[in-house]
Amino acid sequence: MQPAAVFRIGREGVDVFVRLTPKSALDRLEGADTSADGRSHLKARVRAVPENGAANKALEKLVGKALGVPASAVSVIAGGTSRLKTLRILGDPATLAKGIEALERRS
Repeated sequence: MQPAAVFRIGREGVDVFVRLTPKSALDRLEGADTSADGRSHLKARVRAVPENGAANKALEKLVGKALGVPASAVSVIAGGTSRLKTLRILGDPATLAKGIEALERRS
């Protein structure tokens, strides 16, 4: 059985599933992982603390930079207070999908 995708293509961009670890030593994306329930997600770490949305903002900035889109094109649409989040990234879906697939292979 093939693991689920870490993103879903929409009309105006893509939705990406992320597992965020705040208060890390570095801001970085660590590739794809699959949880025990079979859901796939990108692993992300940020130095920011999970207070007043700081970790979410750091995640939006990190993902935007990695994909070459402005941070304003990236937003947390689900899981604002959870480690498992859904990000919506606005832009050309095909281009974003290629960028996300490259991020999945990071380790």
